[in-house]
Amino acid sequence: MKNLLFLAWFLFSMTAIVDAQNNPVLDAVARALSAGDVDALARHLADNVDLSILEKEQTCSKAQATELLRGFFNTNRPRAFNQVHQGASRGSSDQYSIGNLVTTTGTFRVYLYLKMAGGNATVQELRFDRD
Repeated sequence: MKNLLFLAWFLFSMTAIVDAQNNPVLDAVARALSAGDVDALARHLADNVDLSILEKEQTCSKAQATELLRGFFNTNRPRAFNQVHQGASRGSSDQYSIGNLVTTTGTFRVYLYLKMAGGNATVQELRFDRD
């Protein structure tokens, strides 16, 4: 019985990991970050976003976040974005990704948190820190 429960738990965990790795929204956000495409990124932002750019943290509307991101990308032109780690949050279907954004001014560590609701994923939190 213990083996059966362990097997069920393991299969459930692996399904969550596979789902996190096959998230089309996460893929689209990664492409938008790599290209510095603010408009493509904005399509996936939640109505209110927790945004942190170089230790300036704020909760802002989608429109405000879009303008702040536009300013960030104008100053730090992206060259590439590489995902280092991604997964699903425990106890929910929410997903996260950690990666490196290489820009003309240096490398930034990017943290993304996607909130899942009704089969849709939106970026709830986005953080840029100097690497």
